Amino acid sequence: MILPIYIYGHPVLRKVAQDITPDYPGLEQLKQDMWDTLADSEGIGLAAPQVGKSIRLVVIDLDLLAEDMPEYKGFRHVYINPHIVELDDSDTDTKEEGCLSLPGLHERVTRAKRIHVTYQDEQFVQHDEWVDGYLARVMQHEFDHLEGKVFTDRISAFRQQMVKSKLRAFTQGKYRCPYRTKPAPQK
Repeated sequence: MILPIYIYGHPVLRKVAQDITPDYPGLEQLKQDMWDTLADSEGIGLAAPQVGKSIRLVVIDLDLLAEDMPEYKGFRHVYINPHIVELDDSDTDTKEEGCLSLPGLHERVTRAKRIHVTYQDEQFVQHDEWVDGYLARVMQHEFDHLEGKVFTDRISAFRQQMVKSKLRAFTQGKYRCPYRTKPAPQK
């Protein structure tokens, strides 16, 4: 089932997500729903808070980029209870990012090229590895959602000021989007 994507301003996007256990209710269905939602929205990554669940679950599909990045052919992974252990800040790059929870907004974000992560796979097998390249960027973006952060938290103060009205519009439900969404509750 395609789930609505929660839009900037919704409180769930600012909560620190909780680790889960294999007996989390409806986990298999939630994973499938997240894959369906990701495909419908034509994104490459989706974190559970973006569909209203404050749990540490992320799906990443880089197969969409395989034409330009052949190393990601067939790359579709589920990350359960992921955590970034360390960022190798000795080498960074700056690229434009967007987010399904901030439709139509794109900004240049500087991120570490290499990160140390821990996570569990779909069978809850523990992994501890260093990741680099584009996957490291996508992981940082998606795992930020699990810490209650969005990519605009990572841009300069000047750029934050420049996008302030756009962010306010999101919180007021004033945006256009081709996929199903859930706007922030109005006060």
